Amino acid sequence: MMKKLVLASSNSGKLREFQFLLQPLGIEVLTQAQLGIDEAEEPHQTFIENALAKARHASRLSGLPALADDSGICVSALDGAPGVQSARYAGDDPKSDQRNNEKLLQVMQGVADRRAHYYCVLVLLRHADDPQPLIAEGEWHGEIALQPSGDGGFGYDPLFWLAEFGKTSAQLKREQKHAISHRGKALRVLLEKLQTSP
Repeated sequence: MMKKLVLASSNSGKLREFQFLLQPLGIEVLTQAQLGIDEAEEPHQTFIENALAKARHASRLSGLPALADDSGICVSALDGAPGVQSARYAGDDPKSDQRNNEKLLQVMQGVADRRAHYYCVLVLLRHADDPQPLIAEGEWHGEIALQPSGDGGFGYDPLFWLAEFGKTSAQLKREQKHAISHRGKALRVLLEKLQTSP
């Protein structure tokens, strides 16, 4: 089992989640920013292609195994948008969770079908030229709320309404969220693959 890997992300929310989830295995998680590595380009139309590009970039420049996550929220009434553009939905100047949430609420005004799901794909490369990356996916289904609630989590969590809890994702306790989230599901699949892979 590897002892150290680089997370191909500079997102502090993702780092906290992965550190929390990987800590029991004794895997130290470093961010690419800690190693002076810039973010990779994400020009692709699918989560999987972007995750592979990010993992290869981080592994090549760090010499370490790399874990990349590409994830986002997909809204049924918007044909899956924001999708791969979730982090940049309201533009890059600057990237802002609050601006993204405001734009989504604006676009969803008067829309009756509020079904949405978070999607996550994880790619783990043992080295930059790994021909058989470990890949895991997870989905988490809910709805887009009419207004934001809660201050936990990040991204679209204040708008991601979970009818079975009567709360948004941002109102869940961290342990509760990790047990049911798209990222938590994907990571459990990935860890299973990691423990059984050669």
